[in-house]
Amino acid sequence: MNHNPPQGELFSNALTKEIKEKFYHVDIDPITNKKRLFFDNSGGSFRLKAANDIFKKLDELPDCPEHSNGTAKWLMEIQEEGYQSIETILNSSSGSILTSLTASMVMFDMVRAVMENIPGGNVVTTMLEHPSAYDAMVSYSEKMGKELRVAKTNPLTGGVDVDEIIKLIDEDTCLLNFMYASNISGSLLDAEKIVKEARKIKLDLYIIADAVQHAPHGLIDLKKVPVDGINFAPYKFFGPRGFGVGYVSERLSKLAHSKLIAKPTDFWQLGSPAPGHFAAITEVVNYVCWIGEQYITSNERRTLFVAGMTRIKLQERALMHALLEGTSNIEGIRHIAGVHAYLDHKDLTKKDFIVAIGFDNIGYRKAVEMYEEAGVITYERLLSSPYSSRMLESFGLKGSIRVSPFHCHSLADIEAFLKITNEILSNHIGT
Repeated sequence: MNHNPPQGELFSNALTKEIKEKFYHVDIDPITNKKRLFFDNSGGSFRLKAANDIFKKLDELPDCPEHSNGTAKWLMEIQEEGYQSIETILNSSSGSILTSLTASMVMFDMVRAVMENIPGGNVVTTMLEHPSAYDAMVSYSEKMGKELRVAKTNPLTGGVDVDEIIKLIDEDTCLLNFMYASNISGSLLDAEKIVKEARKIKLDLYIIADAVQHAPHGLIDLKKVPVDGINFAPYKFFGPRGFGVGYVSERLSKLAHSKLIAKPTDFWQLGSPAPGHFAAITEVVNYVCWIGEQYITSNERRTLFVAGMTRIKLQERALMHALLEGTSNIEGIRHIAGVHAYLDHKDLTKKDFIVAIGFDNIGYRKAVEMYEEAGVITYERLLSSPYSSRMLESFGLKGSIRVSPFHCHSLADIEAFLKITNEILSNHIGT
């Protein structure tokens, strides 16, 4: 079995070991002190030690970063470096950065600004969206009296076809909102093509993208995909909770929005954000660049970041291939009788590292409980959940078990998961 398929390439064993050591609690549950596989990184994610440590260190300081004493000035330098790190992640050089407690709050703020200020009788989104984006579109379209148009999903790929989105756009559309990748199927939307084709229909169309699920798994490039707004969540990108990050283009930044009167018209920050959060983002970028340095030599930070994220993507794709197809030691999900990979796109370049599975004769919640008893953390997506029902119904699914490992996992971890999957099947048949 090829462990390095054309669509992916594993880190060396030595590098995987070194990477694991940079994160907290990868192999051991810190509460029970038992060995486990944490395969629920789409709900949260492993915490980078350097990011959490610097956040704690700075958050202990009493100094206000906007004041004039020496430590306060140092904190402002840390914060400014954090802004530059966000620009490195997004490949942005203009526009404004906004932050909030969560990425969901950032999304509502961006949608509101466009809806309340830009004329147009309709807005477009997709059935695949996270509630933070979908509900923002519903709420403000109703408030502003705009027609909400919703693109259908593709049950075969787990994504949304470009044509399904583009056919809903016309000269009277004021906003398009779409997500980079599904948090149920992992399917990637073709963001570059969506933006290009949408602006062929309306050149000045405002476009907002949700990159929360995608940011830890692949590149974002605002120069290639020039959206007007985008958000991501540092807690899903190796960092601490309590922080949401967004970007707004120059023209969106100048639309009316909640702001302090004394601040410039394009300023979106309200209050004093914690410098520790910005320092943590810088450590995340440092880490990704460090991975890049294992493969290339460069003095340019974005170049190293691109190399690092590319290698993360290749590692995760190789692991996903092993999970689905198996290895020389064990069969993958696609070949295990009694379990199925849903929304199984054959071209893994079209997916981030999320796999939706289900058993023939075991309920989704029960299966998740059985996985946990065996030392594997997954998550059930159910029709009864308001966070899942709209997307599952569009796919024709009653539910799924979301399996979402991370790049710091090893091939041995994937094989252990497949072994446990077989054991769950055997144990259930024996009951």
